[in-house]
Amino acid sequence: MCEVDLEVFAAELAAGAFVIDVREPDEYLAGHVPGVHSAPLSAFDSVSCALPEGRPVYVICASGNRSLRAAERLAARGVDALSVAGGTKGWARAGRPLVSGADA
Repeated sequence: MCEVDLEVFAAELAAGAFVIDVREPDEYLAGHVPGVHSAPLSAFDSVSCALPEGRPVYVICASGNRSLRAAERLAARGVDALSVAGGTKGWARAGRPLVSGADA
């Protein structure tokens, strides 16, 4: 399964990568990486139609476990999906910003 580390992810995010956060809504609202879209794993199958075609989809969660499962599910559908190792917690531990609320 394809995973990317936080350094690669940060560079891809800065370049305009499409990212989904598969944590539950309360987790997302409490703090998420700026610019990512909420797509809770509990309702994951209904969001796949909103994914961009022909470009990678980065998947993030709290630590990398749920995002890895979601990336595997996307890959089984032919999506170029990459899980972010370390997740949102790793992002924050590295001193990178989080935003709260519903806005991506």
